[in-house]
Parts: sequence; C-alpha cells; structure tokens
Amino acid sequence: MISTRLVSSVHAVLATGSGIVIIRSCDDVITGRHWLAREYVWFLIPYMIYDSYAMYLCDWCRTRDQNRGPSLTLRNFLSRNRLMITHHAVILFVLVPVAQSLRGDLGDFFVGCIFMAELSTPFVSLGRVLIQLKQQHTLLYKVNGILTLATFFCCRILLFPFMYWSYGRQQGLSLLQVPFSIPFYCNMANAFLIAPQLYWFCLLCRKAVRLFDTPQAKKDG
Repeated sequence: MISTRLVSSVHAVLATGSGIVIIRSCDDVITGRHWLAREYVWFLIPYMIYDSYAMYLCDWCRTRDQNRGPSLTLRNFLSRNRLMITHHAVILFVLVPVAQSLRGDLGDFFVGCIFMAELSTPFVSLGRVLIQLKQQHTLLYKVNGILTLATFFCCRILLFPFMYWSYGRQQGLSLLQVPFSIPFYCNMANAFLIAPQLYWFCLLCRKAVRLFDTPQAKKDG
C-alpha cells in the first residue's frame, strides 16, 4: 500500500534526522549525551508494531481470495516474512531494552549511528511504489535504484566500520585493532546486526543487475 510506504518514509526521515543530530552533538563516542538517543526510541516502538501489522494486512489483502483461515494466513505470513519479522522482534525485544536501560548512560553516539541506517528506507519505499504503479522501466525507477544501493551500502554496511573507526580514532587505535580492544559481546552484536543487512544488500544487487540487463528487461517487458 502506498500509504504504508509513506509512513515508513516519514519515520525514516525522522530517524535519520535524529541520528545526524545525535552524532554531531556527541564529542565523545562513549560518554557523549543527547536526549534524542533515548526519547526517539519511544517513537520507534509503536512504529515497529504498526509496520508489522501493516505487513500482515498487506499480505492478507493479497491472499484473501484464496479462502484461507486466519491461522493458516498467519502461518504463511510468518513463513514468507520470517527475516523481516525477526528483524522487528530483535529491535523491540533486544535493541530497545539495550538502548533504554542496559547500556546505562553510555553510547548515545552509536545509537545515533543505528538511527542513520534508516536513510535508505525512502528510496526502498519509492521503488516499491513505482513497481506497484508499473513504472519499472522508467528513468526515475533506475535512478532510484542507484540511490537505494548507494544509501543502503553507506548507511547499513559501511556504518559498522565507521563506528569501529570512530571509536579507534578517539582511543588512538587503528581500525584493525578495535575489534580486539572492545568486549566480545560488542563484536557479536555487530555481527548479528550486519548479517541481515548483507543478505538484503545482495538481493538489491541482484535486482540491480536484472534492472540494467537490457535483453532481460525487454524480455520482462
């Protein structure tokens, strides 16, 4: 639904803006503080719940003519969207408690970095809207695809080396030394967070290859 994509884009703009403000305000990556690092999370919680429910409604609308019962529809939805549902669940039940209480008064800078990951969402949403409007072969769709790849790579892949580099610069460590100077659970948490981003980026790259493959595009048209 176009309205759902619009809501996602608005949330992404707010999250990205909050992330920029937090990052710029924290002179110290460990002890720097900004109130948005905690307060914006309270806006994030209802959005994640809304987005999960909106995904289910969209899936139900697509399959309602198949005469499936509610339980079967729910099982099929969870099966088809298990990675995204897991992503939302981890944010709600792991990242939110960490951001709000478990980290104490430390790490607002890194919370701001995580907020910045939403920068690619408006471009992803626009791409899906254009597909819904059957505009896959327009110049706008191709330009948006390039911007999607660029923002996704910068803000969801390079984001993690940037956080390591920022910590290392403050501590006088090289980028390669940082993983060995921070707690093991920090490395594991980052690995867990970046894994689905790498998977989704590979999917985006495959779509980009098909998009700019002229013979294939003609065949699909």
